[in-house]
Amino acid sequence: MAEYTLKVRRYQPETGQGPYWQQFEVDLDPDLSVLDGLLQVRDRTDGTLVVRCSCRAAICGSCGMKVNGESTLGCKTRISDAHERANRRDGGANPIVVEPMANMPVIKDLVTDMESTHWEKIRRVTPWLLPEGEPPEREYVVPPESMIDVTQVVGCIQCGACVSSCLSMEADPGFIGPAALAKAYRFVGDPRDSQTTERLYDLAQDPHGIYDCTHCFSCVDACPKDVAPMDQIMRLRRLATHDHEIDDVNNGRRHETAFTKIIEKKGTLDESLLLQESYAQGIKGKLIPRASALKGLVGSIPTAIRGLRTGKMRSLPKLVPGVHHQLPNGAQGHVKRLYAHAEEHRTQLNLYITGEEEIEPEPDEEELGREPNQEGQQ
Repeated sequence: MAEYTLKVRRYQPETGQGPYWQQFEVDLDPDLSVLDGLLQVRDRTDGTLVVRCSCRAAICGSCGMKVNGESTLGCKTRISDAHERANRRDGGANPIVVEPMANMPVIKDLVTDMESTHWEKIRRVTPWLLPEGEPPEREYVVPPESMIDVTQVVGCIQCGACVSSCLSMEADPGFIGPAALAKAYRFVGDPRDSQTTERLYDLAQDPHGIYDCTHCFSCVDACPKDVAPMDQIMRLRRLATHDHEIDDVNNGRRHETAFTKIIEKKGTLDESLLLQESYAQGIKGKLIPRASALKGLVGSIPTAIRGLRTGKMRSLPKLVPGVHHQLPNGAQGHVKRLYAHAEEHRTQLNLYITGEEEIEPEPDEEELGREPNQEGQQ
């Protein structure tokens, strides 16, 4: 058994008092969880502490909370690991900080209102199959291999950790959110559903839909079941832009097309040209810009001013569209070959890599039992 300190953010609305912090000491086996520590506090120290839980085995998703600032499941977080992370920087005796999930109204202590910010958005994406024609006498049968694409999303336990960690929802509470959009892909990718185009059109045209995601990877970090909601949002975008060619009012498709073309041509991003090509593509678009293009360009002026103030766009290649240089020493040829390969094979690259792996040094020739510079000759 070991002693740990939990610093819990409390909120008891019936007292009329605002949120406050309270520390508790727990005596717990290091292999038990943060949730076990909270339940010990409730049972032995303060019966007013409110926490939501059920299975205590990372299956039901009820005990979502923030531990040391990270959205996670209380039952899946070992208390010894949480203690180590809390004291990793200074090696001191910092408490384990426990808070309710973010981006959701707090009902009491660690219990949040998931109805208004989670389940309401889940219902927004029509989370059920919409098959075509009369239903069969029994179940809808599809080949198992056709369901492989959605198996990752099916693993979602609706814990809300991704919603809590989402920076886009923090900036725009109207954003449909990672959990709901991942659920949307579960049906878009299902071969039994007949409303794929309609679903994609709806989510692409919504100003709080698939183009409201900022690729921050926070939801990927937070997900306890490796659903990787951001990956599913990117899949929805690829289907909307490439397969269904949905030209959305949010300028998402044109922005993506401009981005990929610039990287293919130059290898690095020409931000001034990106802005121009996103709203006024091609020579005709620049000579006779549409009203929406002019509105979009004018609306981007504050962003450009912030870039100038911070020094991000001070140099000439950053200011003048088209001046930005290509990659040097023929490296651009490698980029174009990557593009050609991805286009030919429809490769979906998983750009999210986590963790560290130590690479063992290769043994030298003496350790291999041969003379130096005599490779292949024993």
